[in-house]
Amino acid sequence: MENDSLQTSLAWLRDILQGKIGHGFDTRVLQGLRVIHAEKGFMRFDFVVPKSVSDIDGNWNVGALASLVDLLGAVTIFSFANRVVTSVDFSVSYYSTAKIQEHVEIESKVTANRGKLLHVVIEVRRKGNGEVIAVGKQWMASNKQTLAQVSNV
Repeated sequence: MENDSLQTSLAWLRDILQGKIGHGFDTRVLQGLRVIHAEKGFMRFDFVVPKSVSDIDGNWNVGALASLVDLLGAVTIFSFANRVVTSVDFSVSYYSTAKIQEHVEIESKVTANRGKLLHVVIEVRRKGNGEVIAVGKQWMASNKQTLAQVSNV
């Protein structure tokens, strides 16, 4: 069962990356994302910031970064809980900017399990020197539906 939730969450992420599910914006903000390591409740990603998510100054748009953090948090929690989740509290702290084509590492980890409430922390760091770019914190509530059940509604 544990492996099923991990495999399902990775398949869900792959389908978003390929534009099969979700919104076009989701596919755009995740464009080029690579999974480096995945286990139940913990994932590490490699990402080069694409031009499609730049602001007017050539930086990674903060809204696109927040969307990426939200999506990866949900995928990581699904790998842990094997349930559809809904954000109930979400915050992103920005510590630095990242330029387009800059290489970053992203780590997402479930840090608390309170039954139906789960907490995930997503850290975005500059590749090479490890400087923190942003940290997202998210509480999500799970329900009893699986992705297959939601797709059939």
